[in-house]
Amino acid sequence: METVLAVAVGLGLAAASGLRVFLPLFVLGVAAATGTVPVAEGWAWVGSQAALIGLGTAMVLEIAAYYIPWLDQALDVIATPAAVIAGMIASASVLVDMPPMLKWAIVIIGGGGIAGLTQGASVLARFKSSTLTGGLGNPVVATAELIGSVLLALLAVLLPIVGLLVAVVVLVWLMRRAWRTRSARPSEPAPVLPST
Repeated sequence: METVLAVAVGLGLAAASGLRVFLPLFVLGVAAATGTVPVAEGWAWVGSQAALIGLGTAMVLEIAAYYIPWLDQALDVIATPAAVIAGMIASASVLVDMPPMLKWAIVIIGGGGIAGLTQGASVLARFKSSTLTGGLGNPVVATAELIGSVLLALLAVLLPIVGLLVAVVVLVWLMRRAWRTRSARPSEPAPVLPST
């Protein structure tokens, strides 16, 4: 049962990393420092004071940057690969007592995959907002992403199974919505022939 919980914690934090890169890692660091979440051997540094200061500073800067209209789009270019890496770090740090082949499959495919999918859906939502509102709606998207990341990260460490289920439901909803938006694009109108 501990292995299932560890996988749920890791994947829940990875999903949250797709919305904000540093916030879930900061939550993980606090949970590791307080003993709420056990971390794998070699990952104790995530709960160190230096790591918490670094992750906390990066988290605040990232949150603020998403409220600057031109910077939020540019940040998505950097955040996409960073989210995948953060999802893999979050997963790897909590998977204890597991065969290496299984652990790294979960880390790369599960952690990196769910973080990448969540980040991709987030980028599509921001692109749609920028296109439809000229960027004026982006602070609303940024706030929704921030709330989602906080909730997913907290659920991942406090109620791991619930957190993972919520992450999967949110991800499916975002992907279906993105697919509907993509398939609902108006088709090109037929050319009008001049009357004779």
